[in-house]
Amino acid sequence: MDDFLAARLQMAFSLGFHIVFSCIGMVMPFFMCTAHYLWLKRKKAVYLDVTRAWSKGVAIFFATGAVSGTVLSFELGLLWPKFMEHAGPIFGMPFSLEGTAFFIEAIALGFYLYGWNRFHPWFHWFTGVIVGISGLLSGILVVAANAWMNSPSGFDLINGQYLNIDPMKAMFNEAWFSQALHMCVAAFVSTGFAVAGVHALMILKGQNVNFHRKAFQIAAIFGTVAACLQPISGDISAKDVAQRQPAKLAAMEAHFQTEKGAGLIIGGIPDTAAKTVKYAIKIPKALSFMATGDFNAEVKGLDQIPQKDQPPVAVVHYAFQIMVGLGMAMLGLAVIYFIALFKKKNWAESKWMLKLFVIATPMGFLALEAGWTVTEVGRQPWIIYGVMRTADAVTPMPGIAYSFYLFTAVYISLAIIVSLLLFRQITMVDKLYDSSTDKKIQ
Repeated sequence: MDDFLAARLQMAFSLGFHIVFSCIGMVMPFFMCTAHYLWLKRKKAVYLDVTRAWSKGVAIFFATGAVSGTVLSFELGLLWPKFMEHAGPIFGMPFSLEGTAFFIEAIALGFYLYGWNRFHPWFHWFTGVIVGISGLLSGILVVAANAWMNSPSGFDLINGQYLNIDPMKAMFNEAWFSQALHMCVAAFVSTGFAVAGVHALMILKGQNVNFHRKAFQIAAIFGTVAACLQPISGDISAKDVAQRQPAKLAAMEAHFQTEKGAGLIIGGIPDTAAKTVKYAIKIPKALSFMATGDFNAEVKGLDQIPQKDQPPVAVVHYAFQIMVGLGMAMLGLAVIYFIALFKKKNWAESKWMLKLFVIATPMGFLALEAGWTVTEVGRQPWIIYGVMRTADAVTPMPGIAYSFYLFTAVYISLAIIVSLLLFRQITMVDKLYDSSTDKKIQ
């Protein structure tokens, strides 16, 4: 394995793990605070039990997110020194602000975890809200930095020098809003369906049904509402990408030929040699409408992109299809769930409904990983789009393959440890609480 490939794989692997930890860490505090609010308003002990159980999960993912995020910050400097040399002074502001948000989140989480029976109940609840808001801001600020890589701004490139730097313009670049919106909604979708699926499974097993039913209801509402909003954010992102990164859009859709009234490709196997897509379903003029809002507009194909500037078509296309397919599946389940809530109330707690949520448990995170693949691989061969190539940013240091193997082992170990901790936490819940009452077993 050459060092360039090893560096890319190490970064991809690290990001793939961190994005799951960070999204759960961003969203779970809102679930926790919702259960806490219901406890304060209704005084049912089951909501207090849910709150305490989820707060332990929040602590676990805060710690793992901090560890994996710290590793990523070191990897940026060690693996991509040329990138950090030039880009660091430009988009350093969102990273520094993210550090501030993380600092506030850590303090608020400490207050929340150790504030039981020490603070006024509503102030205690408010510290949990601060945990959620600061965590969400941390995610938005990191995505703003990544958006800058897709839409570089806030500087003038003169004779190879980055001059007239404007950090605010760099942070609030053209891509930051669409990427931050899409990412935040995706975090709520993936975490909501995952948490709801776990509690649905426990209900089906008949373990601590009252506890898991309340937890399921909160997580399912968050996840299904977000699933209904995701197509809107996706449409905003698609139109943004069509304007700024036509090569990425062309790879997403395996759109080889520039044409007006371009059709939308669903599925299919791209044949880059023959410039065709086999076995695909094509919706006439839909791609033009998705990209521009005009059914007859021209959409640039890969034929107008130099070969050296084209991203890997197959990888981007398959990842995009997986993301959209899983997103539509969760949207369909969300619609069924809302019908159950408002029209067919007997569906809401039926076994088949719970089984659907169990099946959907991993869908959000699979879609999340696929979407991140589209974002990162679709930008290639650029690390700063149109400015610096990824191959020019990699470290000259040899032996990166060994670093990749080491960090892969660390992340796999971390994932196993976190999974065991969460499993232990779930099983402990069923030992502590009676499934038929709102009271703890003493």
